Amino acid sequence: MSAKLLKGTEIREALLAEIKQEVEAIKAAHGVVPGLVTILVGSNPASLSYVSLKIKTAHSLGFHEIQDSQPADISEAALLALLEKYKRDDTIHGILVQLPLPPHINEKKVLDAIDPDKDVDGFHPVNVGRLLIGGKEVKFPPCTPAGIQEMIRRSGVETSGAEVVVVGRSNIVGKPIANMLMQKGPGANATVTVVHTGTKNLAAHCQRADILIVAAGVPGLVKPEWIKPGACVIDVGVNRVGEKTDEKTGRQVAILRGDVDFDAAAKIAGFITPVPGGVGPMTITMLMRNTLNSLKFRLGI
Repeated sequence: MSAKLLKGTEIREALLAEIKQEVEAIKAAHGVVPGLVTILVGSNPASLSYVSLKIKTAHSLGFHEIQDSQPADISEAALLALLEKYKRDDTIHGILVQLPLPPHINEKKVLDAIDPDKDVDGFHPVNVGRLLIGGKEVKFPPCTPAGIQEMIRRSGVETSGAEVVVVGRSNIVGKPIANMLMQKGPGANATVTVVHTGTKNLAAHCQRADILIVAAGVPGLVKPEWIKPGACVIDVGVNRVGEKTDEKTGRQVAILRGDVDFDAAAKIAGFITPVPGGVGPMTITMLMRNTLNSLKFRLGI
């Protein structure tokens, strides 16, 4: 393998240390810490696991963290009232509603009801608009795209003037990361092309990318011959393709595969993210940074 591995696990540790240091400084100077509430409706196993990791991370950083678990049959009106309660709570700077929600609740209505100035996921239409404008208007960039940009920046890969190709046009990854990298500023100022299932000659677009970001949700979609030698390849795909027995525990664990043919691509690319252990660990880290920034906005620092 010739490519340098961009490990989200390593970058995450450096970022968390920086966040913790800032939290301690703000607490000493102002007597407050970032407050994050995570609202979980029902008991979806994947959601429970993800929320537990968020709680653990928040506590490790010294955050004020509230885990508000609600029954699966909570009414939409009651959930909206809960959001209003946390909107008025000055000790809470970040509100997160764990998805998916039960079928009887309108997810869009709930997400739109979150206070945009506490929407640390960055999904509210107001924050989408702020992201599109760019610059100082941006408050909470969506966490996965923010993690991708941070990985590229810390790798030393130059983005200014670079040809970036984003494979995938989702509202969670594709659209926001394309917008973020085309803005003026450090870690951006790139020429960005977004490709998708309707794109003709997908391979040709990928082949000219200095930075290739793949978030299509199709295991092994990007072949090695699609990659420009020396390119930075960010694989956002986490696809479950089977199970295997863990040698230590004897339990069945998922076999995960990215959207890029990793073994072959690693012989051509200059930088590449592994799956798992690449982009994934960055998402919760950026959520914590958004929550810290929400407090800083409130304090005017």
